[in-house]
Amino acid sequence: MSEVKEKPAQAANKGIALGLTLAVLGSMAFSGKAIIVKLAYRYGVDAVTLLMYRMLFALPIFLLMAWWAGRGQPRLSRKDVLGVIGLGFSGYYLASYLDFAGLAYISAALERLILYLNPTLVVLFGWVVYRRGITWGQFAAMLLSYCGVLLVFGHEVGAQGKHAVWGALLVLGSAVSYAMYLVYSGEMVKRLGALRLVGLASSVACCFCIAQFLLTHPLSAMQVAPQVLWLSLLNSTACTVAPVLMVMMAIERIGPGMTAQTGMIGPLSTILMGVWLLDEQLNAFMVAGTCLVMVGIFVFTRWAQKPGVSRNP
Repeated sequence: MSEVKEKPAQAANKGIALGLTLAVLGSMAFSGKAIIVKLAYRYGVDAVTLLMYRMLFALPIFLLMAWWAGRGQPRLSRKDVLGVIGLGFSGYYLASYLDFAGLAYISAALERLILYLNPTLVVLFGWVVYRRGITWGQFAAMLLSYCGVLLVFGHEVGAQGKHAVWGALLVLGSAVSYAMYLVYSGEMVKRLGALRLVGLASSVACCFCIAQFLLTHPLSAMQVAPQVLWLSLLNSTACTVAPVLMVMMAIERIGPGMTAQTGMIGPLSTILMGVWLLDEQLNAFMVAGTCLVMVGIFVFTRWAQKPGVSRNP
C-alpha cells in the first residue's frame, strides 16, 4: 500500500522537476538571443537584415504552430484579425526591431536588465489604462529595480558616451512595446488560446520584418557571411521558438508564478555568456546593478501576488 501511495507523489515531484528544468532552459535560451545578435554584428550585418533572417527561418514553425492550435477552432472574426495584426506589430515586430537596433550600442547584460523590467511596465500600463492601483510595496520594488538599471547604465555611458544613451532608449522602447502587447493580449488569449495567438501574431511579425527588409534594402543585401546565416538559424530556433514552447510547458507544470521566478536566471546567464563569448567586462557596477534589479523584481512579483489572490498554504 505504501508503494502505491508513493507513486502519485513521485509523479508530482517529477512533474515539478521537469517544469523547473524547462523554465530554466527557456529563460537561458531567451537570454541567448542578445549574445547571438552581438556575435552576428561582428560580420557587418545591420539590424534589419539580421531580424529578417531570424523571422524568415522562424516563419514556417510559427505557421505550423498556428495551424496546429487552430484545428477544429472557429474561424477568426474581423475583430480578431485586426487584433492579431496589432499585437503582432507591437509585441513581436516593433519590440524585436527596437531590441536588435539597441544591441548595436549597448552591452548584452544591460539589454537584458532593461527588458527584465517588463513586469513593472505592465503594471504601469495597467495603472494608466485601467486605473489599477499600485501598492507602496510594488512602488518601492520598482524603484529598487530602476536604480539597478540606472547604475549599470551610468557606467556604460561613462565608458561609451552618448551611443549608450541611444541604445538604452531603443531597448526601453522595445520593453514598452512588448508591455503594451501583454496588456492588450489578455482577452484574445482567452478567446484564441496562448499557442494559437503566439503562432498567429508571430507569423504577422515575420511578414512585417521581411517586408521592412524588402522596402529598405536591395535584394543583394541578402548576401551575408555564412556565419550570419547559421547564427540567425540558431536564433530563430533555439532562442525564439524553443523557449516559447519550453516556457509554456513549464507554466502547465509549475504555474506562471514559479515560472516567472525561475526566469530570474535570465540576467545572470546573459552576463556570464557575455563575459565568456563577447569579452564583456564583469565589474562591480554590473554586479551591484544586477543584484538590485533581481531583488526588486523578485519583491515586485511576490508582492503582486498578495492582494486578492487565494493560494494554498
